[in-house]
Order: sequence, then C-alpha cells, then structure tokens
Amino acid sequence: MVLEVALIDVLPGHEDAFAQAYAQGHPVLAGTPGCRSVRMTRGIESPTRFVLLVEWDSVEAHEDNFRATERFEQWRALIGPHFAGPPVVEHFVDVPA
Repeated sequence: MVLEVALIDVLPGHEDAFAQAYAQGHPVLAGTPGCRSVRMTRGIESPTRFVLLVEWDSVEAHEDNFRATERFEQWRALIGPHFAGPPVVEHFVDVPA
C-alpha cells in the first residue's frame, strides 16, 4: 500500500467552494481501480490549507489508473479553480514497528 499525501492551499474565500468541489469529485477519485481510500482534511490554524490522503495499491495505480486518465482531468477541473498554487504531492509507505 502507498499513501499519497497532497498539500493543497486554496484561495482565501474559496474554502467552502473547494470543499463542495471535493465532495462532487470524490466518486471520480474513489472509484479509480487501485484506490483503497480517500480522505480530505482541513487545517485548523491555516483554514485555507487542505491535506488529501489517498491510499493506493501502488504508485503505478495512482499514476497509470488516475493521473494518466480522463478521471484526473475531471477531478482537476472541479477542484483546480480553487488552488492558490500547485499542490505538493508525495507518496509514502509505512515504516515497520
């Protein structure tokens, strides 16, 4: 399992519209083959900052099944207009205890 973490800063005043766009686009992302779960969080100290957490089967599932498809274009068309700048996106794996 791979965790995608995306730090998203939205334009001031767009927080609610961004949250609505996320709700509308959630099924597009969550329905992608290889996507295990999707969660969006919002900053308390920085209310214009959101963190998207997506569990994927692999980095390839994210890149090939989502980013390289029309699903990504649909997703970005919904949420992208609210971005204050490009999101910072990285992939992580669990560290064994």
